Amino acid sequence: MKLSFITRFLEERRRYWNVLHELSTYTDRELQDIGIDRADIHHIARQAARG
Repeated sequence: MKLSFITRFLEERRRYWNVLHELSTYTDRELQDIGIDRADIHHIARQAARG
């Protein structure tokens, strides 16, 4: 059970950082075009990580 918890945690963490990195590379204009405010990037990354 501990191993599955650690595996899930690491997968969620990887997804979080991938989404955070990708959205952070977008310009403000690109973010605006897809309806995202720069201040919401961390929240969106957390949601994406949890699936």
